Amino acid sequence: MSEQFTPKKKIVNDPVHGFIHIPSGISHELVEHHYFQRLRRIKQLGLTYLVFPGAFQNRFQHALGATHLMGMAIEVLRSKGNEITEEEAEAVHAAILLHDIGHGPFSHALEYSIVNGITHEKLSELFMSRLNKQFEGELDTAIQIFKNEYPKRFLNQLVSSQLDMDRLDYLRRDSFFSGVTEGVVGSARIIKMLDVRNDNLVVEEKGIYSIEKFLIARRLMYWQVYLHKTVIAAEEMLVYILKRAKYLAERGEELFATPALRYFLYNKIGINDFESEAPLLEGKNALDIFAALDDDDIMVSIKVWSNHSDKVLAYLCKCIRDRQLFKIEIQKTPFSPEYIHMVRSGIKEYFGCSEHALDFIVINGMISNNAYTSEDHINILHKDGSVCDIAEASDMMNIEVLSKTVKKFYLCYPKIKIS
Repeated sequence: MSEQFTPKKKIVNDPVHGFIHIPSGISHELVEHHYFQRLRRIKQLGLTYLVFPGAFQNRFQHALGATHLMGMAIEVLRSKGNEITEEEAEAVHAAILLHDIGHGPFSHALEYSIVNGITHEKLSELFMSRLNKQFEGELDTAIQIFKNEYPKRFLNQLVSSQLDMDRLDYLRRDSFFSGVTEGVVGSARIIKMLDVRNDNLVVEEKGIYSIEKFLIARRLMYWQVYLHKTVIAAEEMLVYILKRAKYLAERGEELFATPALRYFLYNKIGINDFESEAPLLEGKNALDIFAALDDDDIMVSIKVWSNHSDKVLAYLCKCIRDRQLFKIEIQKTPFSPEYIHMVRSGIKEYFGCSEHALDFIVINGMISNNAYTSEDHINILHKDGSVCDIAEASDMMNIEVLSKTVKKFYLCYPKIKIS
């Protein structure tokens, strides 16, 4: 009797969704790949755990959760007569599974310091392209969907839109781990209300209230968690730790670092380097060196740098290590040059530091958010077959308010008394 091939199955017990089934085939192989396993060591919310102690969830969990929701969405859309082939289902699963694979340590910190100007979205594309070569073209369709180049545009909307599986997972997941209950959304109900019209995702009319709650939850989570003032202070301090380390490395100062982090500190790496497969370090190319970086590289370096001879770097690192976070002021209008000068003068007098050092410990910037972007519609399908934007369909609140971009300006500096 010949041995029958049984497809591999993987079931993961997830605290948010319960049992998650990872599809066999390419998705299963991708989960096992070391590029993807690295996401276990990348925190979903960076240093947010310094404010919300439970927020230790990682990108690996989120990617699996989003893939689970994608499976639910495909099943719902098929049940309503929308054709999604097995090849397309496999491809859209792979696309959502890999949508965050380009994130660096602490999610966004490296984008603004060491690999400046290269977004995690672009790195995700490069990782997918590299994986596609390894899997001999099995990700061709997934990459087309990810880049919105596939003929069925609604498949891309499941991966990247205002109502994609990414957002439906991270809102619930981040709410669960942070303990901020305002972020809880009825992801299962929203998915059950999905359909397709004219190659666009739509939500059945009876799902309007769920969408309203989703938009409000997103707004609340941004201001209460993602853009919480103390979270901003911590993450800006981390960015400036890496900027200071990069500055010292460029001057030839000796810094402790893991091999991968050392390479990015002591070399200027651009997009052309990431696209190339030329070996740069121990036979590894730039993308593989980046794939060796995770949160641990940064944190162990911060612990060592807290005793560095450079007082600015050592001070910033001690503050993060011991959670002595900077004071942060936030207001709706930019801080006046006179006020910033007063703060800088007070810090300079207190520490006896140079003007140059002040650039790393007095930090000002701007944050913005809008819960709904009218350019990228959430479409409501009425019973008569007509389709309109949620802003027109909703009678419970003014979604135009949620569409407005809210800007806030911040000034971040050590907690000292400034006269």
